[in-house]
Amino acid sequence: MAKSKKSPSTDNKLTLNILPRTIFGKKLKKFRKDGYIPANIFGQEFKSQSVSVTYKDFVKVYKAAKETGVIYLKLEKNELPALTKNVQRHPVNDNILHVDFRKIDLKQKIQTDVPVKVVGQSDAVTQKGGVLLTQTESLLVEALPTDIPHQIEVDIASLKEIGKEIKVSDLAKSDKYEIKTIPDKVIVSVVEHKEEEILPQTAPTVAPEVITAKPEEAAAQEEKTAAEPVEKKAGVKPPEQAAKKAE
Repeated sequence: MAKSKKSPSTDNKLTLNILPRTIFGKKLKKFRKDGYIPANIFGQEFKSQSVSVTYKDFVKVYKAAKETGVIYLKLEKNELPALTKNVQRHPVNDNILHVDFRKIDLKQKIQTDVPVKVVGQSDAVTQKGGVLLTQTESLLVEALPTDIPHQIEVDIASLKEIGKEIKVSDLAKSDKYEIKTIPDKVIVSVVEHKEEEILPQTAPTVAPEVITAKPEEAAAQEEKTAAEPVEKKAGVKPPEQAAKKAE
C-alpha cells in the first residue's frame, strides 16, 4: 500500500560550497541582488554560524535534495553533512530570501518530516464519483540521515468504496526507517461528492415611495389656511349674500 522513494543522497553525494557571512541587516538587499543567499547553520552541539551560498548553486542542489537529502556543506577546509531545514521565500516573486541548514551526525538517528505522495487510482473516485481528500501532507520519520526516504508513496488502489480511508497504521513497515506519526492519523480518504444547493433568486422588494412636502411649501399652505375667512371654513355665507337672498 505504501513504499518509500530513496533520497538522492544515498546514490549521489551532493556538495555545496558556502562562505562565512559578515553582511547583515539592510545590506542584505544588495547582497541578494548580487546573486547570494544569506543562510545559517545550526545543530546539536554545534555553534550556530552565519554563512552564504550562491543562488544558482543552491537551487541546483536543493532541486535534488529537497529537505530530506543529505547535503555536504564545504566551508573552508571543513565538510559538514546537513539537511535543508527552512527555505524562506519572497511572498510575491517566490525568490529565495534565506536558508537554514541543520548540521547532522551521520551515525545518529534523527527525526524529520517526509512528504507524502499519493499514487495509483481509486475505483471509488473514478467509477463511483467520490472525492479524494489528502488529509496529511507529510509524516514524521526517524532514521539515520542517509536512510531518510525522499518521499513516502501511498497507493490509493485499495480505496474501492466511498467512505474508505488509509491511516498511518495501514502503511507497510520499513527496516530503514520508523514512522513516528500517530497510527490513527488519516492520510487520505474518499468522501461523497455533494452538489452545492443553489437557491432561487427573488426580485428585491422595493419600498413604496413616500412623497412629503418641502418645508417651505408646508409653511405656505399653513399661512393660506390661516388667512381664509372664518365663515368660509364653517360653511356660512357672507352677510351681503344673505341680505340679497332675504330681499
